Amino acid sequence: MIKFQKITLTVEFYREGNKFIAFSPALNISTCGDTLEQAKKRFEELQQLFFEETGKMGTLEDALLECGWKKITHPHKCWKPPISVGQIQREVRVPCPA
Repeated sequence: MIKFQKITLTVEFYREGNKFIAFSPALNISTCGDTLEQAKKRFEELQQLFFEETGKMGTLEDALLECGWKKITHPHKCWKPPISVGQIQREVRVPCPA
């Protein structure tokens, strides 16, 4: 029997032109939609597929470790995702195309 745990997953949303992008740094996956609601729905589907497919392929542990997750063994086996501790916006100089 497969055990499940609930975690809090950070999902960031961006607007690029007329598209909305949903991105999770903790899983390094992203998707998009024509509306914010569509991007949210597609992300829910994508994260479910991520866990299903990596589980079927036997690569879930490797994928999570690569994304910075920690395997916790006490008091029971479970996963701890990387925790977002902040976000800043910073002005930078970027060269313009020639």
